[in-house]
Amino acid sequence: MTYARIAVVLVLAIVGAACGAAAPTQGSVAVTSPTPVPTLEPTAEPTATPIPSPVATATPEPDYDKQPEIAHDLAPLIEQVILAERGVRDPNVTGKKLAWMGWLQQLTYGQLANYSEWVEPLLKALPDDVRPGVQGTIDAGKELRRLRGPTPKTFPDWKIVAPKPIDALMGFYKEAEAEFGVPWYYLAAINLVETRMGRIRGLSSAGAQGPMQFMPGTWAAYGKGDVNDEHDAIMGAGRYLKASGAPKDMDRALFAYNRHIGYVNAIKGYAEVMRQDASAYRGYHGWQVYYPTVEGIFHLAPGWTKPPD
Repeated sequence: MTYARIAVVLVLAIVGAACGAAAPTQGSVAVTSPTPVPTLEPTAEPTATPIPSPVATATPEPDYDKQPEIAHDLAPLIEQVILAERGVRDPNVTGKKLAWMGWLQQLTYGQLANYSEWVEPLLKALPDDVRPGVQGTIDAGKELRRLRGPTPKTFPDWKIVAPKPIDALMGFYKEAEAEFGVPWYYLAAINLVETRMGRIRGLSSAGAQGPMQFMPGTWAAYGKGDVNDEHDAIMGAGRYLKASGAPKDMDRALFAYNRHIGYVNAIKGYAEVMRQDASAYRGYHGWQVYYPTVEGIFHLAPGWTKPPD
């Protein structure tokens, strides 16, 4: 079996005061068994120099129902980064194409995590409209990987579902912001890191549940309604963050949500990218769920459930 080298898309074991979640990744066709991630190993030893300047070339229209194929060399990867970053920010890109662009975006970050020596030359080669968001997302991913625990031997007892639409979730974030004062982009970042915008249904390793990953005791104190309902969970997160110091002291509030500085910095990093450019949220919404086991990394598409032992 071939193993994929994807770092930024790993599900991480995260245990916190309010949450105890996972940091998963990006779906296409519903499956009943996990789909192995194609290897991202280059066919030859990659080199970071010389770096050709990005050049627009005519390429066939991608199949938006299939997982994007990621480049194994720096120059074409630069082109893919530009394509994905501009695609998710283009208001004319919607539906299946937008979801595919978010998936492509996610996988380019995974490749950059594999080859850290590519990051600096890539950032230098990017146009000014793309560079800030890429830098911020790379930095947030680095912080999140600080939480990585032992590689699991088995699959989690999860069900993977399609996320609520972009506008629906944004409406919930904005409602919580209006009521509790917590900026919407922090709530979106938590939703992204904890369950990939609600794609994961099931308990975390710590017993947290719902799209915002509440421990039962915390939900009993701060939640209203159904912990598995996106609206109720996002409102509960806003309520808990406010009680913990938000919006005045977001560091304190986020640390109360999950007591790890890497988690705090990751949430702040993703949130800052969205604060600077709200359309970045459209890309993060397309990130799907990948899960690492000792046998490799698997893409868990909507419809996936844990196979019988």
